[in-house]
Amino acid sequence: MTYGPIDFIALEFRGNQFKGEIMPALMELVNKEIVRVIDLVIVQKDANGKVIMREMQQMDPSVVAIFDPLKAQITGMIQLEDIEMIGEKVEHNSTAAIMLFENLWPIKFREAVLNANGRLVMQERIPSAVVEETLAKFAIANV
Repeated sequence: MTYGPIDFIALEFRGNQFKGEIMPALMELVNKEIVRVIDLVIVQKDANGKVIMREMQQMDPSVVAIFDPLKAQITGMIQLEDIEMIGEKVEHNSTAAIMLFENLWPIKFREAVLNANGRLVMQERIPSAVVEETLAKFAIANV
């Protein structure tokens, strides 16, 4: 089986008030088979800084209902070290969703490259903040 590139992301929601507002955008990516959620862990940090990790089966049913349409495959690829690292980074009284996304969109392209006896020489993701900063520098230079 061919896999697409996998991204690790952690999203922080201050005030422990995650209500699912991002789900329509995420569901669109899943439904269009652009990405597949292959692991998902919820991390909560209380007002005193205590970190609690919860897998989906440990969550309140109302939270599970928010994530259920994703059909996330809980693979266990997110490790305790990952969870601890994110727990240190999130602010007190916050909730973080840690997710692994498999990017499905490049799979057919990769197979076509391989069938053409091609190979990937380099792949690097450039963060959007770096792209925006670079484009802003070009805009200033061209003024």
